[in-house]
Order: sequence, then C-alpha cells, then structure tokens
Amino acid sequence: MSEDNLNNLRNQYLLATPAVKDPLFASSLVYMCEHNAEGSMGLVVNHRSEQNLEAVFEQLEIDCDDESIRQTPVFLGGPVQLQQGFVLHDAPPRKYEQSLQVGDDMHLTTSLDILQDIAQGKGPAHFLVALGYAGWAAGQLEQELQDNAWLTAPARPEITFHPDIDARWQLAFDQLGFDLDSLSPTTGSA
Repeated sequence: MSEDNLNNLRNQYLLATPAVKDPLFASSLVYMCEHNAEGSMGLVVNHRSEQNLEAVFEQLEIDCDDESIRQTPVFLGGPVQLQQGFVLHDAPPRKYEQSLQVGDDMHLTTSLDILQDIAQGKGPAHFLVALGYAGWAAGQLEQELQDNAWLTAPARPEITFHPDIDARWQLAFDQLGFDLDSLSPTTGSA
C-alpha cells in the first residue's frame, strides 16, 4: 500500500455504525488527525466530558474573565492518554509552539499557548478542546473498517464545530446520501 493510500483518512471523519457496541465509541464522530503505516489517531468531536474550560483553566492557572469561554464544553477525545489535552481548531491567529496542520484549514495544537490565547479571547475563531484521543495500532483501523465498524465521510469545519454537538454525527452521516436503516450490524461474505 502506498503512503498516499495510507494517509487517505487524514482530515476525514469516522462515523461509528450500529455495529459499534463499545460505549466509548457508540454513536461517535471521530475527526482523523493522522493515518499512516504506524497507526492512526483521531479525536471524538461529539462526546462531551463532564468538564468545561473553566475547570481546565483552573487546573492550569490560566485567568479567563469571559463566562461564555469558561463554560465551553471539553470533549472526550478518546480513551488514550486522558490526561493529555488537544485543541482542534481552524486557522490560528498566530503560530503555536506545538501545532500540526491536519487539513487545509484545520490544525491540532497541544501547547499551553493556545489555551492562554483562548482564555483571553485571542484564540482561533473555531476550536474544540478534547482530553485524550482515539488511537489504533498499525492495521487495526483497517480491520475495523473491513468489519463495518466505521463509515468514512469528508470532514467539514461547519460540522466539526457545529453548535449543536448532538447533531454532528447525523450531519456527517447525511453527507453520505443513504438511509441509516439500510446498514446491517452484521456482515456477510460473497
């Protein structure tokens, strides 16, 4: 498999199908940040944690006077490294210390400087903060795709950052143009 084929899921969504019974991933919409020969990494963008940014700011001793920013939900990005924070965002207003461009206008940042900018109202226009990530070892995601655990769809900022968090999975699914009821939770072989 060529490197181009291996990277085809970067800047795409994974949509959990009815076959996914694991409560961590059931009904999840995963934004894929990396997909290569070593494995895959993404963030669940539609499962809120019990925290909001206020708790994160308090823990990191970051001052924020804007109540709407403090009440912004924090997401459960996945079950791996739950103590690690990630900020998925659109075009940054400046260069951040630890930031990776994952799509045309999508970036993943893990450094404290972006949270300081967000707290001061100087951060990216659209962002979401997630704790942990979803990760797959080499070949694992490909097997799950073959087992019909996931559908793939193009990622779109208007879905990733949609204000109705509970609608994000459905909005991504609607891009595919077929009826969810037509999906079978089991697969057959021809």
